[in-house]
Amino acid sequence: MTGLMKGAMQSHKHLVLLGAGHAHVHLLAQATRQSFNGARVTLVAPFARQLYSGMVPGFVAGHYALDDCVIALAPLLEKNGIRWLQQSVTALDAQKRRLRLDDGTDLAYDWLSVNTGPVQDRQLLETSLPGVREHGLFVRPIEAFCHLWPQVLALAAQRTLRLAVIGGGAAGLELVMAVRQRLPTASVTLIAGEAGLGTNYPDGVQQRLRSALKARRITVLNERATALHAGEIELGNGARLLCDVPLVATGAQAPAWLQGSDLALDAQGFIAVDACLRSTNHPEVLAAGDVSARQDRPLARSGVYAVRAGPALARNLEALVAGQPLREHQPPIHTLNLLSCGDQHAIATWGKFSAQGRWVWWFKDWIDRSFVQRFRRH
Repeated sequence: MTGLMKGAMQSHKHLVLLGAGHAHVHLLAQATRQSFNGARVTLVAPFARQLYSGMVPGFVAGHYALDDCVIALAPLLEKNGIRWLQQSVTALDAQKRRLRLDDGTDLAYDWLSVNTGPVQDRQLLETSLPGVREHGLFVRPIEAFCHLWPQVLALAAQRTLRLAVIGGGAAGLELVMAVRQRLPTASVTLIAGEAGLGTNYPDGVQQRLRSALKARRITVLNERATALHAGEIELGNGARLLCDVPLVATGAQAPAWLQGSDLALDAQGFIAVDACLRSTNHPEVLAAGDVSARQDRPLARSGVYAVRAGPALARNLEALVAGQPLREHQPPIHTLNLLSCGDQHAIATWGKFSAQGRWVWWFKDWIDRSFVQRFRRH
């Protein structure tokens, strides 16, 4: 088959990029009109921009304007001729290779790449934390949270607030210290759960975190929230915490639309993928970031891994469309994690090693700003 005939046949094929997570943003920045062998490419994403999650605590703390944290999608799409549908998916039928969008229409694909980012399933969370849908301020989607945060600040300008962050992981830790920085007179509490705070970190890092929270006058409760009511949070020990604004920073859940999709899922409902980021039962589907789960090597749900998966996903999508072999992606065993402490100090972790100070925050600030600016230059 001549190259011209192959290109003409290929032009009828359709690659759909579902979501504008970190890996897809990298792909959009690197792709050209020649990257996908003449295939049509469509991005399905509900927002016109990606808010870089690594800078959101700095936005909450007041160190960044919202525009500092934004990667606009339009310039990336225009340069490589990718169509954009500003919609969300509500269902997936991998057998028929078809997506159902939130306007009720169907979108067919030949290849699918999924990188939708972390999800907080409100319906699922409501079953374990009654009242959370009515009274909680969710940190996901980030776009909605960043739109609502100024309203919290406006309320704080009128009276002294009582705020609580529910979730003792990295997101909750950074958020609660950012809240303290921005609202120094507020009552601020971290509801870390019965397991305590920072359980994924070594003992030395947990001690640094406890000291940082104490120094910032943040109350830590090793209890779980069991229900939310107007003006208060019910705890597992039966106590009730007075609270004006409960911020929900619990871990990510798998998107509900994956259920019944015919894609192989792990025990938590995330897309099961192999070392090539390929679905274990539908080889025309790739997935990266929080929506996926490596079956050969379980990884923590971390933005660091999501960013690092970008080049591998882009490379394997090009190979998939061209009918070439895919290559395995081997993320590093240890990654550098930088936790901001609200007041331009940060804690760095690498395996069992850790450090902290203002210099760590400067380093994190430089990395984050460089990440956003890199995609703005394309």
